Amino acid sequence: MEIHKVELPPQRTTLHKLKQRLSEIFFPDDPFYPFKNQTYSTKFILGLQFLFPIFLWGPQYNFRLLRSDVISGLTIASLAIPQGISYAKLANLPPIIGLYSSFVPPLIYSVLGSSKHLGVGPVSIASMVMGLGFIIDFLSKATLIGFMAGAAIIVSLQQLKSLLGIVHFTNKMQIIPVFISVFKQRREWSWQTVVLGFCLLVFLLTTRYISLKKPKLFWVSAAAPLTSVILSTILVFLLRNKTNAIAIIGELPKGINPPSSKLLYFNGPFLTLAIKTGLVTGILSLTEGIAVGRTFGALQNYQVDGNKEMIALGVMNIAGSCSSCFVTTGSFSRSAVNYNAGAQTTVSNIVMAAAVLVTLLFLMPLFRYTPNAVLGAIIITAVIGLIDYQAAFKLWKVDKLDCLACMCSFFGVLFISVPVGLSVAVGISVFKILLHVSRPNTLVLGNIPGTNIFHNVNQYKEALRIPSFLILRIESPMYFANSTYLQERILRFVREEEEHIIANNGSPLKCIILDMTAVTAIDTSGIDTLCELRKMLEKRLLKLVLANPVGNVMEKLHQSKILDNFGLKGVYLTVGEAVTDISSSWKAQP
Repeated sequence: MEIHKVELPPQRTTLHKLKQRLSEIFFPDDPFYPFKNQTYSTKFILGLQFLFPIFLWGPQYNFRLLRSDVISGLTIASLAIPQGISYAKLANLPPIIGLYSSFVPPLIYSVLGSSKHLGVGPVSIASMVMGLGFIIDFLSKATLIGFMAGAAIIVSLQQLKSLLGIVHFTNKMQIIPVFISVFKQRREWSWQTVVLGFCLLVFLLTTRYISLKKPKLFWVSAAAPLTSVILSTILVFLLRNKTNAIAIIGELPKGINPPSSKLLYFNGPFLTLAIKTGLVTGILSLTEGIAVGRTFGALQNYQVDGNKEMIALGVMNIAGSCSSCFVTTGSFSRSAVNYNAGAQTTVSNIVMAAAVLVTLLFLMPLFRYTPNAVLGAIIITAVIGLIDYQAAFKLWKVDKLDCLACMCSFFGVLFISVPVGLSVAVGISVFKILLHVSRPNTLVLGNIPGTNIFHNVNQYKEALRIPSFLILRIESPMYFANSTYLQERILRFVREEEEHIIANNGSPLKCIILDMTAVTAIDTSGIDTLCELRKMLEKRLLKLVLANPVGNVMEKLHQSKILDNFGLKGVYLTVGEAVTDISSSWKAQP
């Protein structure tokens, strides 16, 4: 069998390494590839199309596409108007802000966005974050599942104020104080509000269920919020002289978004909270927007560019912050309606913005008698979809620690507080990461008979140990956080192997092979561990051999001069070559 030499990677300067590393971190998809070997005029056109995708599809736009976009734009406008008002209420903002947020950002996105079907506007998850006013420095999927479910229940319970007609209601966000407040203020319950609110809630939930069961009837749930607003407003208007028990929105100012750039403050006691909340809502909005866009892009087999989406979502929120809007992104429910209504381009967002503009300019007085109960019902219908019990069950089957983090987040939000619940869940998630980092997998390998393949002896029962060899695979980088553990664990493997040999009268242990295929990186602590380990094993007349160190690991081993200590027979390309060559050398010895 031919023995191959382990080669060093090509020599590169530090500047070249840094440049390549930064390129892989920030531009993994190589967005500048189309610009290579092009003329300046072509580069200019490509640059315009990259920054403003409207120049990419605009020249081919026609009346047929416009007809489809007008229909879908008007359809999502019927959903956006009541949702905008409701989400602003959820974020503890004036209702009019919700409509502003459905006007300016969609116009910006229609020029900069790369998704044909993304419906832009305020969304429930970002609204909850703003209304709750908290910061999470670390979000795992499990933590987010638990948080969203808990927050959805809390937000839904908060709407009991609107559904029951309670005037004096608790500002606390825990489940127990909410229920205490509900029953403590029984005298404030309004039977008219209760009947109206729960009828609207049943109507909205029924239409949602119908659309989920029969996707072709998407328009049922899409039209339901606006329909419920119109019907409830008419009913309250007709009964305005007979009952004052039903709370209403009241007067809403007409007009387009007033400028708010002068209201931007970069100092004061709330600056830190604003930065923290902005970071979290920004991350959530970017993640949700790109995820929703790519979901519908996959259905139509077109690419949604993450870089373009980042620019579009960022610019539209910057513009929105200067025009009395709050945070916006791609809404899944709005995008689903947009897709099913036959949207062809982002012009559907322009049509939606135009419909919202007409509402802002001429129709705002019509919302005066809109009851708060219908807004509460719309919010409950929107956030109830955030309770993903199937995902929680999947976490239990796949990863118990992730499920524990999810449950801590869920019950912590419900019974303690949002920050405490999330802190406990994040703590569990961080502990899980530290556990994996500091206690990596180290496996004993055996040979699959008749092949040159080596696998975990516990996973593959047919894998056989090689006499006089202990073959170990390290499945993580080697650095300061785990170097001591790895050294102690390898020495323990050696002791257990020697005890096994004695118990079974096997051949004495002579060589330990470390399969470093999965060791993707190594630092000075890891290098020192290898040196120390080699010395300790040599004192016990045991040989330490490395197999298949990857390029950057091999480079660091070479630069540290550790390979001089291992010698010519200390590093091999594969475990199989190491076993063959070392066994041959033993046989050649007298």
